[in-house]
Amino acid sequence: MSKIGLYFGTFNPIHIGHLIIANHMVEHSDLDEIWMVVTPHNPFKKKNSLLDNHHRFELVYKATEGYKKIKPSDIEFKLPQPNYTVFTLAHILENYPEKEFCLIMGEDNLKSFHKWKNYETILEHHHIYVYPRIAEGTVEHQFKNHPKIHLVNAPIVQISSTMIRNGIKNKKNVKPLLTKEVWEYIDEMNFYKK
Repeated sequence: MSKIGLYFGTFNPIHIGHLIIANHMVEHSDLDEIWMVVTPHNPFKKKNSLLDNHHRFELVYKATEGYKKIKPSDIEFKLPQPNYTVFTLAHILENYPEKEFCLIMGEDNLKSFHKWKNYETILEHHHIYVYPRIAEGTVEHQFKNHPKIHLVNAPIVQISSTMIRNGIKNKKNVKPLLTKEVWEYIDEMNFYKK
């Protein structure tokens, strides 16, 4: 049974930090593949800087093309909104019963994991692979040394999509933070310039 790590994000835009983490997770753990799950636009959140779903999916597709073990996923686009991770996981399990799915999250998310909808259900059915992040707060005692929570010693990446969007808007060169294909698509489509 192949083991898939689900890496959720708005990926607005996807940058080399996301790829460094995803690649590290798949190369230095027992995961066989990583699916980059592009989270759809939440209809209840007004966010002008968020690109349309299909554009963000296209950027993830372009960024991951050269990686055999990293795949883009638009599985959440077809689910009713607003959506919770627990529902997405149930939907994925139903559609791919032959695979085992794990969650990938930053340490910052683990610190607030006890606030997630039905987090106990998630932990009951899925392993969680956590990469380090510099963030305030502490991990809840119940998640420390939990048999289903695995800390992976991945590089700490301090690059954010917000930083990239602001850089483009302020006419800064952000090329080193993106793959060539992602940068060319953003540039050609005039994204984030306003």
